[in-house]
Amino acid sequence: MTKSKGLLIAIIALILLLLVVSAAGHSTESPTQPYKAGNGKVILIINLTGTINAGTTNMFRSHLSSINNSSVKAVIININAGGGMLEQAFAIDKYITSTEDKGINVYIYVMPDGSASYTGTYIAMDGTGLYMAPGTSIGLSEPVIIGGTKAMEQNDIAQMEAIMGNMASSHGRNSTAAKSMVTNDSDYSSSQAASINLSNGSFSSMNAMLAGLNLSTYAKIYVNQSAYDQFLGYISNPLTAGIFMLIGIVAIFLDLYHGTIILSIIGVVMIGLGLLGADIIDASIFGLVLILLAGVLIFLEFKTSHGIALLSGLIVGLAGIYFLASSYGTSSPGYSPSPFGTDFFMSAIAIVLMGILLVAYISKILKSQKKEHYTGIESLIGHSAVVVTPMKTNGRGFVSVDGVQWSAINTGVDIRENDRVIIMERKGLTLLVKKI
Repeated sequence: MTKSKGLLIAIIALILLLLVVSAAGHSTESPTQPYKAGNGKVILIINLTGTINAGTTNMFRSHLSSINNSSVKAVIININAGGGMLEQAFAIDKYITSTEDKGINVYIYVMPDGSASYTGTYIAMDGTGLYMAPGTSIGLSEPVIIGGTKAMEQNDIAQMEAIMGNMASSHGRNSTAAKSMVTNDSDYSSSQAASINLSNGSFSSMNAMLAGLNLSTYAKIYVNQSAYDQFLGYISNPLTAGIFMLIGIVAIFLDLYHGTIILSIIGVVMIGLGLLGADIIDASIFGLVLILLAGVLIFLEFKTSHGIALLSGLIVGLAGIYFLASSYGTSSPGYSPSPFGTDFFMSAIAIVLMGILLVAYISKILKSQKKEHYTGIESLIGHSAVVVTPMKTNGRGFVSVDGVQWSAINTGVDIRENDRVIIMERKGLTLLVKKI
């Protein structure tokens, strides 16, 4: 294996690491069980775990938008959720309100060892009834403005305080305590929430709650996220969307040196997925502009070839990823809490390392090209090469010379991948080769 191939493999490994890191925290739910009304009314139990995102909203839309009180007795939201987009939480609240308007009660149950925090609190407070397992908690609902001013932050907090207070009072709960979850980031245990009328009580299990609400005799339909919901949830994350766009730009740039259209195709697909995610989260225009600027700097490296433009582009790209979640140039009310944590810093380190390896890889290719320039264009004739793609007699394919791929025509017997061939002649950018 040549040194250039080793560098390329290391770069690809870092790209895969970035994809794994960006996927961290996205739990995989079991497939959704289709909703079917039986002979009598049923209880719809929706499992809501993890962060609140576009996939979560789609799950609620799929199962709540078409139900009616002739077939559904009640909806139970079995919750252990926190974090994500406030905009998505409010979209779910609309489906909850619409369900209540149909005469169907929506009960929230904070499952054992769980909590309703951050964005999850806004959903929990909007239920017809809110019940919590012993030892669980609710609160920590202060919104976060990424890259915003103090005035923007205070305005956002005031709006969220009013929303939370209205949700609580409209369902007969303690609006003062509810507002404190936003303004003071207050957190209440199940016993505290019940004692101050923030919740409607406590049950040790889901079955105990169903018995207490006289719902245990009804058939139950359990709802989890579908594969499509999980895809939406994965892509509708500013870190994921930003990394996809940045990796796509790097892949297309790398193809300028690597000599295969495959990387360009991968790059276009990655950029497309990133833009889809950015559209779903209503990403900040400022963040998108920074990523565009990063692309310009990265491609400037093709002209300068000293590594500075490439590394600068990656750093600007990291800033763009961060500001994708900003409220600049968007109507999104933001996140609760910040969507960036340890995974963002791990990604930043991986991206910088990828940049350093790219600089080394490009330097190796340029050194090979300079050597050819100094020794004449016919210097490759008589040298050996390694077959990259199998070729029949007079067939076309690719061979590798010092880690650089060349288009080739086989002038001898059939050759297989990894066979060694000798370069007989060069016609433009195509080598005529023959098996040794």
